[in-house]
Amino acid sequence: MTNGMIGTAALGEGGPEVGVQGLGCMGMSFAYGPTDANASRATLERALELGVTLYDTADAYGAGENERFLAPFFKAHRDEVVVATKFALSIPPEDPTRRVIRNDAPYIREAVEASLKRLDVDVIDLYYMHRRDVNVPIEETVGTMAELVREGKVKQLGLSEVTAGELRAAHGVHPIAAVQSEWSLFSRDIEAKVVPAARELGVTLVPYSPLGRGFLTGSFADADQDLTADDFRRQMPRFTGANATANAALLDPIRTVAEAHDATPGQIALAWVHQQAELHNLPVIPIPGTRKPTRVEENTAATHITLTQEELALLEPIAKKVAGTRYKDMAFTSAGRE
Repeated sequence: MTNGMIGTAALGEGGPEVGVQGLGCMGMSFAYGPTDANASRATLERALELGVTLYDTADAYGAGENERFLAPFFKAHRDEVVVATKFALSIPPEDPTRRVIRNDAPYIREAVEASLKRLDVDVIDLYYMHRRDVNVPIEETVGTMAELVREGKVKQLGLSEVTAGELRAAHGVHPIAAVQSEWSLFSRDIEAKVVPAARELGVTLVPYSPLGRGFLTGSFADADQDLTADDFRRQMPRFTGANATANAALLDPIRTVAEAHDATPGQIALAWVHQQAELHNLPVIPIPGTRKPTRVEENTAATHITLTQEELALLEPIAKKVAGTRYKDMAFTSAGRE
C-alpha cells in the first residue's frame, strides 16, 4: 500500500478538480470530545501535502469556532484549497445548546457575511444549505444563494441532506455543484433516489461520516462506555446499548476484507465509499474527519485500494442489518422526507 498523493475528481459539472478525498474539520473544535489545536493544524498541513484540497466546515460547528480555527490555514494556502462551509443551523442567543433550522433570505445573508468574516476570505468556494427548512420553498432558498454567487460572495452552491425532488427543484433555479449526505457501509438510504438524481444532474456526491463517525474503524464499540460525556455520538441511537452491541458484530466482514489487503477496517470502509463513484457513475468525494496526521495518511491511502466483486458482495448485506437510526429525529434527513 502507499501513502502517496491522491487523485482528483470534479466538484460539480464544469467545476474545479479537487482531491478525490476531502477533510471534514468539524471535530477539530466541536462534537467529538477534547481537541488538540496543534495536532489539528498539523493534520490540515499533512492533508494538503497528500493532495486533499476540499476542506469542510460549517458556521454551526462550535458556534463559529471551527471557521475561526481554520482561517489561518486557509489564508496561508488560499490558492491551493477549496473552502466549503454551510448555513441553516441558527443558534438562539438564549440557548446555545439548541439549533433552529432557518432557510429564509435575511438569515442566509446574515450567515454568509458572518462566515466570510470568520473565515477571513473574500469568497466562499462552496456554500451549502446545511439542513432543509420545509416551511421555506427550496426555490426561494436557492434563489437567495444564487444571488450570493452573482454578487461574488460564493462560487458554487451545495445542499446537504436533501431529497431527490428537492435537489431537482433547487437545480432548476441554479446549478448545484454538490450534495452532502451521510453515505457509508452503515448508511445507504441515498442510493435509492438521491444518487440517481445527482448522476442525472451532474452533481457531485460528498459523503459525510463515511467511517460511521468512527464506529466502522473499531475505535469505539459503545459510545456510553468508550466516549467522553461531551461527545455527541452518545446521543445517536446506533452507538449505544443493544444497538451498539449488534452493530459491532457487523464489522467482522470488514475486518476479513481488511486482512486480505493488509489494511485497516477504516481503509476498507473508505475504499467502499470511493468505489461507489464507479458503481454509480458519478463523482464521489468523501470527507472523513480526523484530528491526527497519521489518520489522514491512513485515510488517503484508502483511495489506492480496489475491492473485488467478491469482497463487495461480502460487504453488501451490512447496511440492512444495522440496528438503530442515524439520528434520534430523522425528519431533518433526506431519508426522513423521501
